[in-house]
Amino acid sequence: MAKLIFFCGKMAAGKSTLANELAVREQAVVLNQDGLLERLFPGEVVDVASYTKHAGRLNRAIGPHAVALLTLGTSVVLDFPGNTRSQRAWFRELFEEAGVAHELHFIDASDALCKRQLKERSKALPPGTPWTSEAEFDMIMAHFLPPAEDERFNVIRHHRDA
Repeated sequence: MAKLIFFCGKMAAGKSTLANELAVREQAVVLNQDGLLERLFPGEVVDVASYTKHAGRLNRAIGPHAVALLTLGTSVVLDFPGNTRSQRAWFRELFEEAGVAHELHFIDASDALCKRQLKERSKALPPGTPWTSEAEFDMIMAHFLPPAEDERFNVIRHHRDA
């Protein structure tokens, strides 16, 4: 039976790495928000406002395709952030519309670990590349909210130590 797999976790916690591993294990289609945004809007996602605008457009375009795949029996791994209640509500709409199971993989990692991983993955990028500094991490993570019981998701927790 098809299922929707999605994620919650801080920036640089390892969500994309886990998404790719789960896609192989589940023989699922993986859709990666960062890659799609870069291909569709190259150089345009430079701050929170532009991210919100373009991510919203992407979600509206991808949502019906994800539902169609799920309805046809293909599991989908959405490597899109589910770091706020409203982001997670969008995932709920998808799996409920398709009538399939879901897994919310919550990567519980410390700020220190995420900042180290962010620094490591950003080494090869040009100076000034968006979403690579500790200040940007802190700004984005100010909006982070782990999943709560009242949201009624099937949460699979992955604890990562610093």
